[in-house]
Amino acid sequence: MKLLSITDFKDYSFDKKCDVVTIYSNYIMHREFPNGKAYLYHTGSFFIEVLYSSLHRKIQTINAFDDVRMLAPYAETVSLADLNF
Repeated sequence: MKLLSITDFKDYSFDKKCDVVTIYSNYIMHREFPNGKAYLYHTGSFFIEVLYSSLHRKIQTINAFDDVRMLAPYAETVSLADLNF
């Protein structure tokens, strides 16, 4: 697969985004909420956050970002130094 851009990823269908997450991304961690979880992945060039609803038992949304400030909710658990940022 060619180097994936965040713009291309955002244009993909839901199913294609799921493929990228499972095949081409590295799992970093998850956060828990009262009604679900947020799973954080990294592709090598940007981050992907998958929001899962335990209430509806399905993925609600898949967000992509490359701004490390968006990692703030994960900062207590993940070291940016460990991620080479």
